[in-house]
Amino acid sequence: MASAVPVLEPASKDAAAIHHLFLLVFIICLAILVVIASLVLVSLKRFRANGDILPQQNFGSHRSEIIWAALPVLIVIALSFISAKFIVSHEANAGDADVVVVGHQWWWEVRYPTAGAVTANEIHIPVGRKLRVRVESADVIHSFWVPRLGPKMDMVRGHPNFVWLQADQPGTYEGACSEFCGDQHAWMRFIVIAQSETEFKQWLAQQARPAESAASEATRAGKDFFFAQSCANCHAIGASATATAGPDLTHLASRRQLAAGLLDNTQENLIRWLKNPQQIKPGCLMPNFGLSDQQLKELVAYLEGLR
Repeated sequence: MASAVPVLEPASKDAAAIHHLFLLVFIICLAILVVIASLVLVSLKRFRANGDILPQQNFGSHRSEIIWAALPVLIVIALSFISAKFIVSHEANAGDADVVVVGHQWWWEVRYPTAGAVTANEIHIPVGRKLRVRVESADVIHSFWVPRLGPKMDMVRGHPNFVWLQADQPGTYEGACSEFCGDQHAWMRFIVIAQSETEFKQWLAQQARPAESAASEATRAGKDFFFAQSCANCHAIGASATATAGPDLTHLASRRQLAAGLLDNTQENLIRWLKNPQQIKPGCLMPNFGLSDQQLKELVAYLEGLR
């Protein structure tokens, strides 16, 4: 369910700094607009030609020309200085990354290198602690953006960038790709879940554990089907399957969303997705395998046990 909180309301120091910078630039630009518009209106009223009579001509002066040229230059220099100061003070220099996010068409791979945890389309962070995030792309240019938490950062294949990620209060924050990247760019979403340090550590430990084993006959049949077909050629499940063409499914059932924010993670939506992913997200790399009802039942039973 969409949050009632405005998507641009700052929830971190970095986002608040961007918000204040935007307001400052907006006020300065608005003041310039008001001054210029007022001068134009005064000129129209006072010096408008009356019939064939030309108004009195004023060819100006060097002093006026210097003032009119210098003021815009000074304003631009001031705005450039303020913006550059912000960029330098909030830059996340290269170093050991707490989180690695890789953009794919059209989903997000999320890795926690120290813990060895891997997930997709869902980033967990501890409240009040700043994490260094390395962002990169597996294909075309993407752009990582969580409006309420900080600045955008481009994701370029072979050229990793770094960005800070921090939330000052617990909650779920929506993120998206802000660089057009193909047919399903609009549905390349993710969420950032900010939680207490204790909850974050518990979640991280759970995500680092191996996939749960199949317990029932249906889940065992689903597991056999998963590894007998081509599923394991694209998706990873613990150490049993290590492909990275599609999202890691090791703890799929513990996630809130499917298809990079397109569907809530429910049994009904999982069935819909497996039955015909191309109908739900045209152009995605997962084809329609034409699964039978029995195959869908067994596969869903297995995947819903991956917590």
